[in-house]
Amino acid sequence: MENQKSNSSLKAIIIVLSILLVGSLAYMYKMSTDSEKTEKTLVSEKEGLLNDLKAAKANYDAAIAENTGLSEELIAERAKIESLIAEVKKSKGDVKALQRYKDDYRRLKRDMDNLIAENNKLKQENGTLTTQRDSTMTALGETKRYNDTLMSQNENLSRTVEKAAKVQVLNLKTQSFKEKSSGKLVSTEKARRVDVLKISFTLAANEVAKAGNKTYYIQVIDSKNNVVGEKKTEVFGEYTLTYSFITNAIYEGKTMEVSETIAGKDFAKGLYTVNVFDKDQLVGNTTFTLK
Repeated sequence: MENQKSNSSLKAIIIVLSILLVGSLAYMYKMSTDSEKTEKTLVSEKEGLLNDLKAAKANYDAAIAENTGLSEELIAERAKIESLIAEVKKSKGDVKALQRYKDDYRRLKRDMDNLIAENNKLKQENGTLTTQRDSTMTALGETKRYNDTLMSQNENLSRTVEKAAKVQVLNLKTQSFKEKSSGKLVSTEKARRVDVLKISFTLAANEVAKAGNKTYYIQVIDSKNNVVGEKKTEVFGEYTLTYSFITNAIYEGKTMEVSETIAGKDFAKGLYTVNVFDKDQLVGNTTFTLK
């Protein structure tokens, strides 16, 4: 009887322990399953929060690109969003931390909504001002074009008058001579015999041109590219002119002849160039050859 009681007690204990083991296993399974669900939920919520933060940053990027008067404020608030994104990415995803990040995001989103609304208002106002400015600029542009047209016409008229007032140099020619002891000039083209060059030209009649003294710079260049004569230099602004001699003429608006001579020796053979300048303006040129 005592053995039977002992066996019955042992069986009861085994049954109780089995029930407890099954219960423990069921509880552990449930806890494991709940933990996995919780982890998946936290991961999902973390990803959702990151997506919301990235969307907020994109909104700030777009608003900053519009370059309104709130650029500094928008940049500062975007920096806060970027900082929160970095924190959320580094977080382990526990419930308490995630809730705090959500609260931070909601606070930052309220600030963002207010700033974006203000930015949109400024953008609208800027658009209105731009339209008004464009209308003003269009009107000013039309006025400027009208003034430019008048100025262009005046400049063209001035150039026409200036051009008409220029005295033309015509019939520029050069003669080479051998001067006899008697002073008589004998024409020759042989370089070794030449000791006088005579340069002459005609000033055409021009009633529009200003009467008075006319100064011309004569430049004679030999076949070796040397300037013949006085070889003096005159500076006109950025232009430097080396000339052979200067000739002056008292011009009275009528046709007149101008003639000058250059004495020299050892003239080179070859082609010579003669240029006539009115200050720095070339007004006539010709060539001749010494054999």
